[in-house]
Amino acid sequence: MDLQAQEGFLTTSVRVLVATAVPVERDAVARAFAGPGDQVALPGATLHRIGALDLVAVGVGPALAAATTASVLTAAALRGTPYDLVVSAGIAGGFAPHAPVGSLVVADDIVAADLGAETPDGFVPVTELGFGTVNHRPPQSLVQDLAAAIGAPTGAVLTVSTVTGSAARAAELRARHPHALAEAMEGFGVAEAAAAHGTPVVEIRAVSNPVGPRDRAAWRIGDALSALTAGFGKLAPVLESWKRHDRTQ
Repeated sequence: MDLQAQEGFLTTSVRVLVATAVPVERDAVARAFAGPGDQVALPGATLHRIGALDLVAVGVGPALAAATTASVLTAAALRGTPYDLVVSAGIAGGFAPHAPVGSLVVADDIVAADLGAETPDGFVPVTELGFGTVNHRPPQSLVQDLAAAIGAPTGAVLTVSTVTGSAARAAELRARHPHALAEAMEGFGVAEAAAAHGTPVVEIRAVSNPVGPRDRAAWRIGDALSALTAGFGKLAPVLESWKRHDRTQ
């Protein structure tokens, strides 16, 4: 829906879709914005119109995230009301010490970290096999403005189909992607769908746990969700000033 002036919302007409994996992340974003919400049933998804944003829980993992996001974007395009921006958002694992628990990160590169092949010499990304792509870069000016607004670092956010559960894999990922700040499971799928529609995309993550040995007792999901709410509460001025010509910058 259009981001119109209302209780501190944007005053320009910018259509933004926020895609999270699960409803609890969607609701955390929604809490940043006042006002009643509506629900719109779409094929394969329910769109939540909360205040100034359209939000959708796209499911866990890159494949389902891509399919659901594509469905929502296609429905909007067929209505003649395409989105200007897609935001992939939610909680994530952070690479210590660069992204501590409770912090926010903004992706300047959305990377499919395990899309490829294992070889005797190590992992080979699918691009080196002659296929597809393994990353999408959000608009640079938007990334910088978002990061400044919420006081977050910028770096690569890795998309994985299997969450890291050991120190060895964390070290391997960090070695292959030295600028990585976090890993999650949906960003690249959301970005693939957005790219197919020619729509710019950005990814914002709140860190709930360190990337490494799996220790659910150490996770701070509540803290991460609170950080997500607080972060989105500061983003309206950035989206208000962002213009479509920035999509290629």
